[in-house]
Amino acid sequence: MSVKFHIDFRKNHKLKPETIFINGNGLSLKGDNNRLVILIHGLTGTPNEMKFLAHFLNKRGYSVICPKLANHGQPLGILKKTKWQEFYQSVRKTFLEIKERPDLIFVSGLSMGALLALLLAEEFPGKISGVSCLSPTLFYDGWNTPWSKCLLPLAYLTPLKHCFYFKEDPPYGIKNAQVRQLVHKYYSQAKLDDIRGIAQYGYPYFPVTLLYQLYLLVKYLSSRLGNIRAPVQVIQAQDDDMTSVKNAQFIYDRVASQNKEMVLLNNSYHVITADQERDKVAQEMVRFFEGILKDA
Repeated sequence: MSVKFHIDFRKNHKLKPETIFINGNGLSLKGDNNRLVILIHGLTGTPNEMKFLAHFLNKRGYSVICPKLANHGQPLGILKKTKWQEFYQSVRKTFLEIKERPDLIFVSGLSMGALLALLLAEEFPGKISGVSCLSPTLFYDGWNTPWSKCLLPLAYLTPLKHCFYFKEDPPYGIKNAQVRQLVHKYYSQAKLDDIRGIAQYGYPYFPVTLLYQLYLLVKYLSSRLGNIRAPVQVIQAQDDDMTSVKNAQFIYDRVASQNKEMVLLNNSYHVITADQERDKVAQEMVRFFEGILKDA
């Protein structure tokens, strides 16, 4: 789960003529160094939450593709019926449809997007040059997770999972007070069936059915982490309000990558792609990717 919102970063990062939006389904930026990064947004999020990273990477020559995951942008009644395999197919299809193969292809994702990024590296060994996992979400064990989360396994086993929703509460994964206020202004007024703000802010309500799909995805991925040998970077805030550092450590300890690292942030919450250390996140990703390039 991740916080979803739109900020117009173009004040500081001018859009190039090569910027392409395809039917509202994602973001594509053409670079000039024959390297490509696939960015994957979080569950119930939008490509907007990855936009800062996309333009940061593109200004350094990388081509960037940020697809919209399956049924995101649709009414909540449609999204909540989506299986995790459909989310992964959105990423897989993006990878397979790359027409002009660059020298190196990297993949990075936020929250659940980080798990999908790892799955792609596991399925296509040798074809993914490196993975950067941002606030990976395997366990909801952060300091702001509700006590009721302990009841979720019971709900997963009954039809109740189709009826219940969580509404996200402050701080929404954001430590920056100004940005958090923008999110709060929308979330505090949003109704369950109101989809007018989804394109900008994402979904303020989170269906239990999607938490169940995340649970199934984690179960599937956990048994395959040992197959991953591509370089892996994990970046997470030490004070992540939604998922503790245990999540980053779990991945770091289990992947078989010879080149792996964990970067901890000191001044952010969960949505590190748009919080107070977003520049540091982008810089660490570029440093990691460039190191892989030198070793290639």
